[in-house]
Amino acid sequence: MNVAESDLRERTDELAEIERLESLLATQREAFLRDPAPSYEQRMENLARLKRMIVDHQQDIVDAVCADFEGGHSRHEAVFAEIFTSVNNLKYTMKRLRSWMRPQRRHVDLTLQPAKAKVLFQPKGVVGIISPWNYPAYLAFAPLTAALAAGNRAILKPSEITPHTSEAMKQLLAQIFDEELVAVVTGGPRVGEAFSKLPWDHLFFTGSTSLGRLIMKNAADNLVPVTLELGGKSPTIIHRDYPVAKAAKRIVSGKYLNGGQTCVAPDYLFVHRDRVQEMVDALREEVARAYPRIFDNPDYTGIVNERHFNRLQSYLEDARDKGAEIIEINPAGETPPPDTRKIAPTILLNVNDDMRVMQDEIFGPLLPILPYDSLEDAIAFVNRRPRPLALYYFDDDAYRAERVLERTVSGNACINETVMHVATDDLPFGGIGESGLGAYHGREGFETFSHKKGILVKGRFNSANFIGPPYDAKMDRILKLLVR
Repeated sequence: MNVAESDLRERTDELAEIERLESLLATQREAFLRDPAPSYEQRMENLARLKRMIVDHQQDIVDAVCADFEGGHSRHEAVFAEIFTSVNNLKYTMKRLRSWMRPQRRHVDLTLQPAKAKVLFQPKGVVGIISPWNYPAYLAFAPLTAALAAGNRAILKPSEITPHTSEAMKQLLAQIFDEELVAVVTGGPRVGEAFSKLPWDHLFFTGSTSLGRLIMKNAADNLVPVTLELGGKSPTIIHRDYPVAKAAKRIVSGKYLNGGQTCVAPDYLFVHRDRVQEMVDALREEVARAYPRIFDNPDYTGIVNERHFNRLQSYLEDARDKGAEIIEINPAGETPPPDTRKIAPTILLNVNDDMRVMQDEIFGPLLPILPYDSLEDAIAFVNRRPRPLALYYFDDDAYRAERVLERTVSGNACINETVMHVATDDLPFGGIGESGLGAYHGREGFETFSHKKGILVKGRFNSANFIGPPYDAKMDRILKLLVR
């Protein structure tokens, strides 16, 4: 099959999938109209099915994830980051669902008494979920868990960059759910664009900021509410007094998880000017401990595909040409195989804003280090840039840490840790500004996919009957009492 025939076949397949998508949306909407308020028992059964499927088929899911990464993928990382996180989130949700579904009582002002007020959490209806390639299972299962907990029906569009995982999810979810409840559509950008233009009751997107803008623009035509989980350049600030070796351990753990292809990975470090070399040495030592070998090491995840590998190489070339010092950490002194998709942990010094590595989200194992003279300088640098998805600060002084949190704005933050806030199910997760819109995880996920209906209930006696036209002197006296 030549290139033209291949393109035609791909386009034909995508058009067929778009037609199927539109049919699925109509089918799910009709099903929702028949059953708009799934019971607690129904929701728990759906969540239990999803949990059993992930546990029973974890090997299939991990195999698919590893097959999708051309540079190789750590199986241990896949089990932790795709399976454990998904199952733990389901357990957390199932344990608390009954209390989340309970209507909330609200205050009623004395002037409206006697009355009761409450907030009822209703399913929104049919939701669309567009998930990314970097954690292709977890970042599909997590919003699906929240959507099902809230009583919705859902259609997933996983990334075309990880086709094995997308197909595995499509087959596995079809075994446990009728398409009236949960369905998966696959395909490339044309399917994704069509997906974002449909009249969903809610649209959830995880991906890049540039695509997030297009998603929001497409959704606006139908006034579809959106949640955007995006990314950005998450800074890490290490106070001058904090033990460098301790910081290095947590930074290496968070930065090189998944080969650096994590939306909340530390993107660049701020280190006091007097301790930059000490930090470089500590990072070298910690990388050597965690990854004694790089290219011949199944624990070190490679880059997902050639395009992203070349993108990262272009960042290095651009930085080198503009004067950056490139420090590759290759503990065993290996020669990279000619067809490798792995990039060794690489530190960049003497970077500046003209370099692409300081303009774009890195999404790989490159780590710029910026020296600072005062903590105020580091905070000012962060605040002059788009608001990040995460901010990390290392300091044993609790007062200073609180000051940094108060004076910076980010989607989430960690003190003396990186990345692990994502696995804390009771915390809301989401961005702000260019790093995202809305939040999920835990109760916030349930509420994201729920319509919060405010309800006022009056009994037989209604005091409002005494306030209304025709207005007279008595009404004037009542208004004087109320407005003072």
